[in-house]
Amino acid sequence: MISKAEIRPGDGWRYLFRGVMVGDGHRPAGKSLRAAQDEAGVPPGVWKGRGLAAVGLTAGDVVTERQAELLLGEGRHPDADRIERELLAQGKSPAQARRATVLGRPIEHNQSPKTDKAKERTPWLGFDLTFRPPPTAHIAWALGDYHTRLVLELCQDIARDKTLAWLEESVAEIRWKGGGKHRARVKDGLIVAVFRHYESRAAESKPLLHDHAEVSIRARRPDDKGTWGNLSADSLMAHIVAADTLYTLYFMEEVSARLGWAWEPREVTPGRRPVMDIAGIDQRLIGWQSTRRQQIEDALPVLTAKYEEKQGHPPGERAAYALGCQAADQTRPPKRTELLSLTELRERWRDSAIQAYGADVVDRLAERARAAAAAVWARVRPVVDITLAAVDVVAVVYVMRGAFKRHHLLAEARRHLAYVLRGRPHQPGLDEQIVQAVVDDYTRPVGRGRMMTADLRALYPRDTEDQAVLRPLTRKRTAPPYERARLAAGALRARVHAVRRADRLGSRSRPHAVAVPAAPRSRLRPTRTDRKAGRVPEQATDVAAMDQTRATFEAAAAKMAAKLQDGVRDRAVAHGPRPQPTPTHTQQPGAQPPPGRTTGVA
Repeated sequence: MISKAEIRPGDGWRYLFRGVMVGDGHRPAGKSLRAAQDEAGVPPGVWKGRGLAAVGLTAGDVVTERQAELLLGEGRHPDADRIERELLAQGKSPAQARRATVLGRPIEHNQSPKTDKAKERTPWLGFDLTFRPPPTAHIAWALGDYHTRLVLELCQDIARDKTLAWLEESVAEIRWKGGGKHRARVKDGLIVAVFRHYESRAAESKPLLHDHAEVSIRARRPDDKGTWGNLSADSLMAHIVAADTLYTLYFMEEVSARLGWAWEPREVTPGRRPVMDIAGIDQRLIGWQSTRRQQIEDALPVLTAKYEEKQGHPPGERAAYALGCQAADQTRPPKRTELLSLTELRERWRDSAIQAYGADVVDRLAERARAAAAAVWARVRPVVDITLAAVDVVAVVYVMRGAFKRHHLLAEARRHLAYVLRGRPHQPGLDEQIVQAVVDDYTRPVGRGRMMTADLRALYPRDTEDQAVLRPLTRKRTAPPYERARLAAGALRARVHAVRRADRLGSRSRPHAVAVPAAPRSRLRPTRTDRKAGRVPEQATDVAAMDQTRATFEAAAAKMAAKLQDGVRDRAVAHGPRPQPTPTHTQQPGAQPPPGRTTGVA
């Protein structure tokens, strides 16, 4: 999954430099970044993104402390020191030299008393996007052999980079003018600093392979001047869930392609969305690994009960996510002081798992995953039906949200692909095809801001209230929202199958059709007396037409009987008489046949 946080001057900037960049550890004052990373056992950060060329960087370069301080801490060029020295040598003033290194608006402008809104006094400098694979991937990475560990780290790299590429190509927008009225795609791309971590923040060290992607808010405008501006924060934050589902989909495909493993859904909380886990991984290891998750789940019921008492109903999807973040903040433990290398951590994790569940569970982890994958592929057909996927997506999103936007449909379409394919690769653009089918056939615009809602007239053309099939499910507050959404999706899929069955039956041609001549249309004219009385006599029966129809049927039947007799005669001449079977018993003269049996042929 992908979680997000903001980077602002002050506490956000200090947390980035003293925690994130050194593996969520504690960086003493005065210690260099590289020395702190070596002591924490984490690799140095690297630069990513297509926007690096605009600031003279290359993808894969190591992130230095000064570069991160300038770009992510001050909003300036990563090589601002060299640029300032050159401009000062040319005779520029210190203020002019500094202003030339600022990308976009200086942060000093926001700290001015002329700024009206308080939130603008602490401007955004970046976004912290944390990429975490599913729980069973952490287990396989921590307890598997050296080859498995390297492959899973490669899968993490590929899935993360593809997701970042989708964000900068399809989502990232730059804004300018008052209130961000003018928006357009960024000219080059994003500038991202990626830091890899290996542990969770639990009191006891547990495996948690995850990456922190620090996305700079500075980007170039699509003009010829090469000016800089800020990314649209609301556009990027609105697509985080869609990016999360895309990252999970890519990671599942890479693992299945490189290790031959399959994926299965696992229900963590009854009535909530399931998570996709590697098939064959012992479920007990999930509880061993997710100590931090258990702490959050222990605190969540108390917060949920308070919410229900105050609001009068269970929390929805958005409220449940907010409650989960609140529980995580309340149970956040202090940072550890003991720092170990990855080799030492893997040895400790392996000994802990063997002591808890035995060596057989740990040593045969990959073998059982491959055996479970074979069973999954034999049971599940990785076939995507766009129509069924569209009705599934629109039902779930409508029940969960009521009114929605395109990025909500895109996130649910990617969840559908992950569930159906179970790790098999999907055709590029298939998620967009599903969303377009939903928009074209099963939605209608509502409200403002490109909002839409479900429109089921394509499935229920005679229903004057096109939402009648879903309204009882949305009103059933006793059931969790996702459970009601699955019921609605099942109802719509049944309707699609019924429509397809009716179309197949209606398109079949009737065999052995016999042409019947049409009856004459002559009717008995009403008499003058009947016309005056206002009564019209019933249509008279045409006796001649009935005789002609009966004669036609009799002729056809006689023709068919003659063909059958000719066929029997031809076979008898060609093959000779068939041998008669020897009777097993002889009927005595005058004896009656036993009950239930006959001696003749009807």
